[in-house]
Amino acid sequence: MRDSYLMNTYKRTPVRFESGRGAVLVDSEGREYIDFLAGLAVASVGHAHPRVTAAIETQAAKLVHVSNLFATGPQEELATRLGELTGGMQSFFCNSGAESIEASLKLARKHAGVGGRDARRIVCATDAFHGRTFGALSATGQPSKQAPFAPLVEGFTHVPYGDAAALAQAMDDDVAAVLLEPIQGEAGVIVPPPGYLAAARTLCDGVGALLVLDEVQTGLGRTGAWFAHQHEGVAPDVMCLAKALAGGLPMGACLARPEVAASFAPGDHASTFGGGPVQSAAALATLGVIESEGLVYRALVAGRRLMSALTDLWPGAEVRGRGLLIAVEFSADVAHEIVERALGAGLVLNATGPSTVRLAPPLVITNDEIERGLAVLEEVADAVLTTT
Repeated sequence: MRDSYLMNTYKRTPVRFESGRGAVLVDSEGREYIDFLAGLAVASVGHAHPRVTAAIETQAAKLVHVSNLFATGPQEELATRLGELTGGMQSFFCNSGAESIEASLKLARKHAGVGGRDARRIVCATDAFHGRTFGALSATGQPSKQAPFAPLVEGFTHVPYGDAAALAQAMDDDVAAVLLEPIQGEAGVIVPPPGYLAAARTLCDGVGALLVLDEVQTGLGRTGAWFAHQHEGVAPDVMCLAKALAGGLPMGACLARPEVAASFAPGDHASTFGGGPVQSAAALATLGVIESEGLVYRALVAGRRLMSALTDLWPGAEVRGRGLLIAVEFSADVAHEIVERALGAGLVLNATGPSTVRLAPPLVITNDEIERGLAVLEEVADAVLTTT
């Protein structure tokens, strides 16, 4: 086997992809697939976007790495652009979503101490997913993922997601931060009730805690707004980004309001590769594509089109989501079989649970590609459902 030297940490499909363009992938046999997953919400500007590719090639020919002991233009430009998009937030760059979460946890506890508060507890949500490193895993509200690696980091409390009353009961003066996803992605695209994030904001303000929002999956246009919390008119103190940020290169960012970011001092946190010139150039190009091609609005419009079509196809299923982050929850445990059959028919999907199929296509997906993907999904899902 060609993967015999790889650790057995992924349940891979038998397909080996060789290339892609936009919302289409091509495997090693030359077969094309409509991509309704975007590499788990990463390839938002599509595969091999020419502007991102050119930015990577140009920067790689000039400078790849010098470490964060030195300044580089692309990193400074990227921090400036993100600051413009977020009302002045400052950035710490890293390499993944889990790393951005780790930075946010350290910042929250450090900020509490700098402010003279004896607050170390982080309040999170059940079923949340924040990553697999120890701090991020401790924040993750999924015992099945945590159990094999106990004992975890202390100081985390989990409450039911979307339940403002339960969140209120968990709040006290020892809370450094509340960490939430604006929409729970890995849990099955769970959209909280209106007003939930606003309630979290108020509760944090009441005890002096930070509101930390994990926008790793929802951020950068995916939900039809630059950031999902903007749908609710709520501003976080700290925000975590990754996935789509650098167009497919590994990159994360922990952003914070300047008065919060000021709690970090040199040596408090670091990353050898974080915000490297090539990754930063790719991220700048990605943000430029999202803006110039109107992909935030495109996600909103295409998402409505896709959700309406899915609802028409299966009136008995629950279709939920925002923009181009969508889930279809069937009444039977058919998701994994649907995903497997869809792949065989040329459509890339993902199952977040036994009955839930997740769709997160590139934001550049065309209406024709949406229709072609829906036709495949309808055929395979109906075939599975008639035998269940």
